[in-house]
Amino acid sequence: MSKNGKVFVIPCSGIGKALGTVGRTATYEVVEKLRPNEATTICLPLLTIGDEAILKLTRNNPCISVDGCPLQCARKNIEASEGKLAASFMVTDVLRENRSLKPEAVTELGPKGLKLASILAEKIAAQIDEINKNDR
Repeated sequence: MSKNGKVFVIPCSGIGKALGTVGRTATYEVVEKLRPNEATTICLPLLTIGDEAILKLTRNNPCISVDGCPLQCARKNIEASEGKLAASFMVTDVLRENRSLKPEAVTELGPKGLKLASILAEKIAAQIDEINKNDR
């Protein structure tokens, strides 16, 4: 288990992008419902600007990036800040595996987009379990 006792799930900001919204929705499902005692999240922009407290957290705890597009802003910022990147997820990969679950819009994912987010959340939760199992 991490020094803080939690794995940090860090989604991209993805403002204005439906797949960014899917990633953030999946992250909140993990930290609020699926693994609230094992996972938490932080604000990616604080990591990007080099906030000392956030840098310390990402360097001392396992992090999972969740990116909505190939730019991989979450992953790249964790790596650039010398954070402990334990795993990385791309929403586009999950969509490719579930082509019928395309989100409706940025602000309203709709039932299919929410299902896509739940599938991603389950994958992230399973990865958290694996990280915690390996840290014992």
